[in-house]
Amino acid sequence: MLVDSHCHLNYPKLVERQAEVLAAARAAGVTTMLNISTRESEWADIVATAEREPDVWASIGIHPHEADAHPDVDTAKLVAAAAHPRVVAIGETGLDYYYDHSDRARQQTSFRAHIAAARDTGLPLIIHTRDAEADTYAMLAEEKDKGDFPALIHCFTASAGFADKVLALGLSISISGIVTFKNAKDLQATAATIPADRLLIETDSPFLAPVPHRGRPCEPAFVADTARFLAGLRGEPVEQLMQSTADNFFKLFTKARA
Repeated sequence: MLVDSHCHLNYPKLVERQAEVLAAARAAGVTTMLNISTRESEWADIVATAEREPDVWASIGIHPHEADAHPDVDTAKLVAAAAHPRVVAIGETGLDYYYDHSDRARQQTSFRAHIAAARDTGLPLIIHTRDAEADTYAMLAEEKDKGDFPALIHCFTASAGFADKVLALGLSISISGIVTFKNAKDLQATAATIPADRLLIETDSPFLAPVPHRGRPCEPAFVADTARFLAGLRGEPVEQLMQSTADNFFKLFTKARA
C-alpha cells in the first residue's frame, strides 16, 4: 500500500491530463491520494474529483499565500465545507514568511481559524510553514493548550529542533521529494530520525519532483521514488516504509477509508 498524502491534482500541469496522471499513480502502486485545496475557488472542483475517484480524498482550506484574498473564510465556513463525506482534512494552512504574499497578521488570523475548524471537526490540520518556525510553533503550542486537535506538518523542510518540538506536541511529519535532492543533507538527517509511527510521505504535485524526475511536473506516481529513497536513508525495507506510512495516513485521516 502506498499513499500520497498531499497532491494538487486540480493544478495546471496535472488537471489537463488528470485521468492519465491517476492511471500512472495506480500503476505505480499508489492506492490513495489526498487532493489539497489552497483557495476557496478550488473547493468545488477538488471535492468533485474526490466524488468521482474513489481513491482520491479532498481537503478544505486557504493557503497562507491566499490569506489576504479570503478574509471571509472563517471557522464556520471551513467547518460547513468540511462536512462533505469526501473531505478528510482542514488545510493547507499555516505561515509563510519567505514570500510574504499575504500580511503576516492576516496569515495568523487565518491559521487560527483553521486550527479551530480542526478542533471542532476532529479532522487533521495540514500545515505549511516556511521561514516561520518560531511563530508556527508558538501558535500551535498556544492553541493546543485550548484543546487538542490532530495535525501534520506537510512538505517538511524545517530544522531538526522544530521537528522535535512539533513531535512533542503530538504532530506528524510528511516528507516530500525534496529529501532526494543532493543539497538536502540537513533534511535527510532529520528524516532518518522521525519516529516510524509519525512519518508520512507526499509529492506536493505538481511541484518538487524527486530524483530522478527533476525538471518535470511532479505527479503522485513519483511518491514511490521518494519512498525508495527514504527507506534507504532509514535502513528499512521499502515495503515496510510504504506500509507504515500508509497505516499512519489512515490513523491520522480517520475519515478516509483504506
